[in-house]
Amino acid sequence: MRTTLHLPRVARTRGFTLIELLVAITIMSLIALLSWRGIDGMVRSQQITRERSDQLVVIQNALAQWQADLDSIQAVDSTQPISWDGQVLRITRRVAQQPDQGVVVVAWARRTASNGGQQWLRWQSPPVNTRAAWNTAWQTAAQWARTPSSSEAQRETQLFPLADWQLYYFVGGAWANAQSSTGGSFAEQTLDGLSAAAAAVPEGVRLQITLPEGGAITGAITQDWVNPALGGNKS
Repeated sequence: MRTTLHLPRVARTRGFTLIELLVAITIMSLIALLSWRGIDGMVRSQQITRERSDQLVVIQNALAQWQADLDSIQAVDSTQPISWDGQVLRITRRVAQQPDQGVVVVAWARRTASNGGQQWLRWQSPPVNTRAAWNTAWQTAAQWARTPSSSEAQRETQLFPLADWQLYYFVGGAWANAQSSTGGSFAEQTLDGLSAAAAAVPEGVRLQITLPEGGAITGAITQDWVNPALGGNKS
């Protein structure tokens, strides 16, 4: 009698078909692509936020310096404390660290900088303590704003790109264009020297700047300064 052995049947495992593999690969590729796009979006968002924060710090520092210059205006006999001619604002101010050294002339202007773009710039003279030295620094500041020499350019600080800027003085209870107000260039001299208007410090100064398109921060910014000797609300 012959005995037949019956071995257990091994079930064959069904593999993936070619179509299924292609579909799986396609899905994985889409997931990877979406993941990379998400990561790229996050990186770009962080970069934009960082650029905006960096530019905001630069603008805040520049406006803080602007405020400090105006707060330190020094009216000295036979010198002009502030003058705006439509292109450059010149200020006679106290020396920040050592007031006994005299005064310095500070100038603010918008001019084509070394990088080819329109930049807001600040220039400062060495300390002066005589009328002749002040007059030289005052005239140098005006020249620097238009056609600076190499030595004058070394004393300037590039602040940030600027599309436009305007200045207004608070005079007689209202804001008026600084060129036609107290301290404007038209009133600098009389037959007896400085006019009373040119020798006066305005009650307030309004700065309006326009930032160019394409930067992290664009549009207009307005900052008012109130003469601390007068106080009051100039808004």
